[in-house]
Amino acid sequence: MPNAIIENILDHARWAPSGDNTQPWRFEIIDANHFVVHGHDTRDYCVYDLEGHASQLSIGILLESIAIAASAYNYRAEFQILENRPESHPAIAVALTEDSTIIPDPLFPFLPVRSVQRRRLKTIPLTVEEKDALEKAVGDYYAVHWIESWQGRWQAAQLMFKNGRLRLTLPEAFRTHSSIIEWHVRFSHDKIPDQAIGLDPIAVKIMQWAMKSWERVTFLNTYLAGTILPRLEMDLLPGIFCAAHFSLIAAKKPENLQDYLKAGRALQRFWLTATRLGLQLQPEMTPLIFAGYVREKLAFTQVSKLTIYAEQLSKVFENLLGGKKPECAVFFGRIGQGEVATTRSLRLSVEQLIKSN
Repeated sequence: MPNAIIENILDHARWAPSGDNTQPWRFEIIDANHFVVHGHDTRDYCVYDLEGHASQLSIGILLESIAIAASAYNYRAEFQILENRPESHPAIAVALTEDSTIIPDPLFPFLPVRSVQRRRLKTIPLTVEEKDALEKAVGDYYAVHWIESWQGRWQAAQLMFKNGRLRLTLPEAFRTHSSIIEWHVRFSHDKIPDQAIGLDPIAVKIMQWAMKSWERVTFLNTYLAGTILPRLEMDLLPGIFCAAHFSLIAAKKPENLQDYLKAGRALQRFWLTATRLGLQLQPEMTPLIFAGYVREKLAFTQVSKLTIYAEQLSKVFENLLGGKKPECAVFFGRIGQGEVATTRSLRLSVEQLIKSN
């Protein structure tokens, strides 16, 4: 089969993480050594991706996954961003060259293993060796800012708790929240299974009821303090119970698609290295995203009091970075030892991801 190598590579690379498991890519096979990654962002309907940067970061993760998978088959992958494509629908040409001198990337076995752990982790500090390996994984262009002390973790957990209020009371976020969860399952091929979101069964039932309409969400938030329980379970407690929060800081502010693809590639190496070390990781991207909107004066809601609240939280986020330039931050998350997630998002099959001619 002439396309067997490409399909094998894509079968491993498709495990790349993406926001809410959107998998913003499709593949077009040109011949046995060439294919195109057709990306798309979610700016038209997702308040967390209004500039397309979150999706671009995910596409960069995919590209690094392709390069890692190709090395396992003794191929070198080269990427070229195709010109004259709308920013919301980038296309990247991939050329594979056979090279018997290539050593399979040691991160290859962890492509399908890497996952998100939204539940509490152990507070055992990362070792010097673990931090050194993670910092080396991202290369010289990126620095890792660690938030490890009890006080730092508490401040980060408070930020996540307060940011959860913004997230759960934002009308513009309802479309995303009400569509990304698959209920009553441990695994989902194109969404997030309800058993993976980090809530107890009673809270899950309440959330499922509320997600039927924005009116129900508003009623719950107004009369029953509806955001308190999910914020405690998904934000505050996990924010305290971890080894550290961290931010990936670029040497310069990312300006374009290529910068975000590059950041995604570095992030994937960090995440896979964490997996290799037996560590668990959870993205905490919304404070970074909203801080960016505030900084760029990008309108993301029609509710003025939420805009003011986001401005307040952006200052807290900037303080957490300890003097690092907030505009250079490309990722924020938490990390630590913990159980491997027993429920997770899966992926669409290669056949489903390949564009038909």
